[in-house]
Amino acid sequence: MPSNAERAKEAIEVVCPGGLDRMEEFYRPDFHDHVNAMEFHGYDGARESVALYRRLFADLKFVVNKTVSEGDYVATHWTLTGTNRGRAVTLTGNTLSRFEDGLIAEDWGSTDTIELARQLGAWRTLVMLATEWRFLLELART
Repeated sequence: MPSNAERAKEAIEVVCPGGLDRMEEFYRPDFHDHVNAMEFHGYDGARESVALYRRLFADLKFVVNKTVSEGDYVATHWTLTGTNRGRAVTLTGNTLSRFEDGLIAEDWGSTDTIELARQLGAWRTLVMLATEWRFLLELART
């Protein structure tokens, strides 16, 4: 059986960029996801979280750089790459995963959103906010 660190790595590299058909292999049905200031619950919430990233980056890819595991927790440092409106973006982030019975029960993830705005530039960031504001506002309400 794979270790929690191996499972956390595969979840980020497979499910987070869009491999939602494999979600149940890695996440509990009552999964709770904290992404920066947003929260997502259950499989539907995980689908919303992935959809947010996919809306911003159609060619989204995650690569895990390092994992550290202690007990039921795994800390993962990863790199996200993707393209938004013709601009290539590379961001790093961290996710702390808590496991129950071999599945991820909760994640706390963070990325540098200021770095995202810097790489996209002022114009692309404004366009992104203008086109996605309803989607982002709805996420903030849940």
